[in-house]
Amino acid sequence: MITGSTFEYRDLLPEGGRLAGLDVGTRTIGLAYCDAGWTIATPAETIRRTKFGADLEALRKVVASQSIRGLVLGLPLNMDGTDSPRTQAIRAFARNLKRLDLPILLWDERWSTAAVTRTLLDADASRARRAEVVDKMAAAYILQGAIDALAGFA
Repeated sequence: MITGSTFEYRDLLPEGGRLAGLDVGTRTIGLAYCDAGWTIATPAETIRRTKFGADLEALRKVVASQSIRGLVLGLPLNMDGTDSPRTQAIRAFARNLKRLDLPILLWDERWSTAAVTRTLLDADASRARRAEVVDKMAAAYILQGAIDALAGFA
């Protein structure tokens, strides 16, 4: 099931469990994981995108190896909260991920990349280092926002 509601998503995961956050771009998918108690999100890896079948298989392996119970996908809404062509692409990607048979939460990610980039600039990270980690750190930012909201409903 795909939802944009933390209430519905929480009901789909009554016993908690590890979640994966995804920052889906046109070239990469940033991944982050959280603990089963939904305390903290940790940046994990970046998958280089190819064809959807290969992307799905890479995510299937992650789900199995990390015992993932649900997915949180960043949804790039416009600043006024409306959909854009990129938002529609993420919704289509989420529909295709239903093959993993996991609950999917679409989470507003309007500020994730900007916030992560600002943090990396403050840490004086080089341009190369920022490019290397920004996607998985954005995934962690997205996932942390979602688990903070979900923990409020426990």
